[in-house]
Amino acid sequence: MKVIILGAGQVGSSVAENLASEANDITMVDTDGEKLMALQDHLDIRTVQGVASHPEVLAQAGAEDADMVLAVTNSDETNMIACQVAYTLFHTPTKIARVRERDYLRHNQLFDQGALPIDVLISPEQIVTHYIQHLIETPGALQVLDFADGRVRLVAVKAYYGGPLVGHELRALRDHMPGIDARVAAIFRRGRAIIPEGNTVIEADDEVFFVAARGNIRKVMGELRQLDRPVKRVLLAGGGNIGQHLARGLENRVQVKVIEHSRARAEALSEVLHRAIVLVGDAADKDLLQEEDVDTMDVFCAVTDDDQVNILSAMLAKRMGARKVMALINRASYVDLVQSGIIDIAISPQQATIGSLLAHVRRGDVVVVHSLRRGAAEAIEAIAHGDPTTSKVVGRRVEEIKLPPGTTIGAVVRGDQVIIAHHDTVIATDDHVILFLVDKRRVPDVERLFQVSFGFL
Repeated sequence: MKVIILGAGQVGSSVAENLASEANDITMVDTDGEKLMALQDHLDIRTVQGVASHPEVLAQAGAEDADMVLAVTNSDETNMIACQVAYTLFHTPTKIARVRERDYLRHNQLFDQGALPIDVLISPEQIVTHYIQHLIETPGALQVLDFADGRVRLVAVKAYYGGPLVGHELRALRDHMPGIDARVAAIFRRGRAIIPEGNTVIEADDEVFFVAARGNIRKVMGELRQLDRPVKRVLLAGGGNIGQHLARGLENRVQVKVIEHSRARAEALSEVLHRAIVLVGDAADKDLLQEEDVDTMDVFCAVTDDDQVNILSAMLAKRMGARKVMALINRASYVDLVQSGIIDIAISPQQATIGSLLAHVRRGDVVVVHSLRRGAAEAIEAIAHGDPTTSKVVGRRVEEIKLPPGTTIGAVVRGDQVIIAHHDTVIATDDHVILFLVDKRRVPDVERLFQVSFGFL
């Protein structure tokens, strides 16, 4: 696929890195020549320096025969105009734009094909807000990812001593939870992936990814670790877009406090928040955190636009007694540095956002993609089409499907029915199949499994 990426920032660079490794033809456009040279040094991509919305720049980037334009510059207006130019002058089939300003997003009619011809809108702030909200609402989870419109969830947890299933074989899961079905999709032990079998024994400190119907998540988590008590008190550091929308989403269910360093921004927040308490101050101020009883907080979540402030304030909050701390971290190198240390969960906006983009690049009928473990693994929701004569999956039992190494089928959604996949589960036409890949380099192989009937139809 020929893809033009407009904007060499964190999101654009992350997408380029993912797509370039999958034999796509990638061209990156940005005004910053140094960024482009740095990308060219370690990625097999073309680069064009210039303003992303200018017709001549798009023409140099190869817009005349591009399959997709992905506009992720820091300017909403540049992204929207670039999509308009790509549509009007070059008839680009697929146009994706990052739009962050909520005043634009409130008016859907702006993005009809008769107005701004944008096929897919991406709002990183909305995606990250929902991601963090899921984590807060599922105490003890390292990741919570939705499939099939939320009917199925993939959850990552760390197994602790004392969990009923820890030290036992996976086949005992059914005995422990009669009437509740779940599937362990993968286990990561000391950073190494283990493909789960019935005789696999879960050890303490394993990172376990499991798939279950949404209503069964807490029961399965209780088999792997002592369940954390429900969240009642949340302290948010940062009152920007993410902090504001997190506070609005949580304030009717839990006690929320927001620390914002800008008085003007804090005053604006206090007008739109009804129950949350807004404080003016420095989130890394020990005296302020002590005054606000940080040691009684179930969750401290730092979401300012400064990585250092987020890391330092979260570390301080943890040392002062906050039960769980999270930090929003843009710089990828920092994420690996702090994850699983004093900070419980390091949240990468790029990794949270990239799945929304990849779903539109994948071949075959792939409707959901989640990037996992800093991009090394991937979870996919693909739709099976065709019949046993035209498809490699339809009409076949899971054990008969030639899955790539390190790939497991976790669940199948058939209409409103959630089926946890076992060796004898048969895939039917139009099933939504949820797969886990411990090695994302196997994605093209999975795509081919679901491509045959798609092309035939």
